[in-house]
Amino acid sequence: MKQMGFYFDQTRCTGCYTCSVSCKDWYNIEAGPENWMRIIPIEKGKFPNLSLSYLAIACNHCADPPCIKGCPVNAITKREIDGIVIVDQNVCLGKTECGSKCLKVCPWDAPQFNSTENAKMRKCQLCVERLDDDKQAICVESCPMYALDVGPMDKLHKKYGKNIEAEGFQYHEKFGPSIIFKPKQKK
Repeated sequence: MKQMGFYFDQTRCTGCYTCSVSCKDWYNIEAGPENWMRIIPIEKGKFPNLSLSYLAIACNHCADPPCIKGCPVNAITKREIDGIVIVDQNVCLGKTECGSKCLKVCPWDAPQFNSTENAKMRKCQLCVERLDDDKQAICVESCPMYALDVGPMDKLHKKYGKNIEAEGFQYHEKFGPSIIFKPKQKK
């Protein structure tokens, strides 16, 4: 099985939120707490030695996703063909009924809920419908700084290396997040 994943170049990201906005727009996600692609600003230092970097993060489509084990009704599955972690809205119980178990077990807060009563979990599904049509994920296509890429992990490793560290990211080996970074150098 090939495993699809993300590449993020932290040195190129300017925190413009275009990836996040384009994702919300493409999937008609209302303004509010639900964000499948999140941008986390990371401020460090003390004047005059300050640094600012950004971490773009969505679902990491883990090799061993904790959200699958946390879901009490098996609404979350991993596609055999490419390892993309998907959610079946018809099976999901909703945040109130299940207590948001999937969100509680994900170290990166990838499962998302809107503000409606007992909202069903939704998250980045790596633009699976676009990938199935040989198109790129909408966040990658919209990034003006070319800081994102999506593809099979073996190809991403050949193209970008195997670095799993970045400012603000905590790697969890037992889950095996499918992400590669070009980190911003610490000053």
